[in-house]
Amino acid sequence: MKRYLSFYCFLLTFLLLFSGCKKMLDVDSTRSVKEENMWNSLEDTRAALIGVYGLTKAALNDHNAYWLYGEVRSGDYESPNRQDLKAIMNHDLKANYESLNALSNWRRWFAIVNAANLFLERAPDVREKDKRYTENNLVVDIAQIRFLRAYAYYNMVLIWGDVPLITSSHDGSFENQEKEDKLKLYAWIEKEMFEAAQDLPYSYSTGDEQQIGNYYNEGSGRWQGALARKLSAYALLTHLAAWQGNYADAAAYSQFVMTNYNKAGSFYISTSALTDGNGFFFEKRPEHIFGFSYIWSHVEASFTGHIEELTLAAPVVNKTTPDLYMTKENILKTFIEKKDQRFSIDTLGNPNTEVYFRNFNGKYPIFSKIKCIQGGSSDPSFRIFTSATVLTRLEDIALLRAEALAVLGETNNAIDLLNEIRGRRGLKNYSETANGDLVDAIFLERKRELMGEGHRWYDMIRREKIKHDNPKLAQLIENDGIYWPIAKDVLDQNKLITQNVYWK
Repeated sequence: MKRYLSFYCFLLTFLLLFSGCKKMLDVDSTRSVKEENMWNSLEDTRAALIGVYGLTKAALNDHNAYWLYGEVRSGDYESPNRQDLKAIMNHDLKANYESLNALSNWRRWFAIVNAANLFLERAPDVREKDKRYTENNLVVDIAQIRFLRAYAYYNMVLIWGDVPLITSSHDGSFENQEKEDKLKLYAWIEKEMFEAAQDLPYSYSTGDEQQIGNYYNEGSGRWQGALARKLSAYALLTHLAAWQGNYADAAAYSQFVMTNYNKAGSFYISTSALTDGNGFFFEKRPEHIFGFSYIWSHVEASFTGHIEELTLAAPVVNKTTPDLYMTKENILKTFIEKKDQRFSIDTLGNPNTEVYFRNFNGKYPIFSKIKCIQGGSSDPSFRIFTSATVLTRLEDIALLRAEALAVLGETNNAIDLLNEIRGRRGLKNYSETANGDLVDAIFLERKRELMGEGHRWYDMIRREKIKHDNPKLAQLIENDGIYWPIAKDVLDQNKLITQNVYWK
């Protein structure tokens, strides 16, 4: 009963917060519940906090946004029959498809920002009204909200470049603002994430000195892998610094993660755990340094909003053709070493393992690394999914640190980190003779290890900024074509906003 009550409390909060955001960002609306009747108790802050997480989860998964932004533009995949996906692959982002129009609209991200701003403004009032809401609880809540708001901006800068910086809820009323330069946004995001990190615990309800007692009267099992933690902030700070080419800071932030990951219950993952339907991507786990789970027992499974919707087909699920697939040629160019536990072939051209791909010699190789069906079923007649959207994990940060160290000239330490991942996937230690340039070997390992996890497009951009050997991508970078166009609805609503230069 408690679980269902919590769900309905969240749903009410989501509707309340979203109605406010809609008023601010789009059209006039009225709130279903007056705010002065909400911000009174411990239960209100919990509901509002979970509401911001819910909005973030929705922004990532609506229209499969996280993967369409981060995977599809890479050119690594082909689509048999979806013209909208083909348009993204061809960088034709103004094509008239519902999914592209939705992905061009930043309203769902500003819904997070407005809900976060509202929380930051009103939660201190609850501290005065409800003595159960302790100062420590308020501090930890505010740290999470600041992180989530900064994370929303981090995504918007990756997607659109310059965007408006809004740090007040304006009591739900819209105020037109011009776009802010992305360099200022980078600095603001870094400051927010770093300051949030100082107040975030390594884990919740575990006796952490920065989060006292049972968080919202729940034990650690309720929160593990579900909330932003100190390592979440440092991991995202690592990504932000690398994206800017600030590899000294990326090395420093990643060092914090590598030194302290055991404090948060995060560890390296075996290949079997990474690829099992009941493994790493199933439900919530402390190894998810930052992510959003879909829990079968909480009735959170869905047909859409998961990479499986795009990539799975027969024989894994009852679907004739996948929306996305990787060609046999591309697979063989990527997995070039013998005994790779993720994928390799024998002397006859048959796969030694099928954990990353099924039907390799068929018309459509099926990318099946992530395949959480129902509550862990392997029955192909079902097509409802529960995989977590994992935004970063230890292997990601280890390889990002290796990238930073390689660029900084700390070759031996970079190789040690690369070998840490290679060894866990059954590969021999890196050698320049066998594996080529170190930076290229690191990015190739990121492609293999993090395939399907939303990093690939951004990895390609960072690599090009280092290597300068892809003229087509270099031209996109130079002309800001790596960013998305801004939706017509946004431009019509706010006349201070101009279309991104590449898309005018």
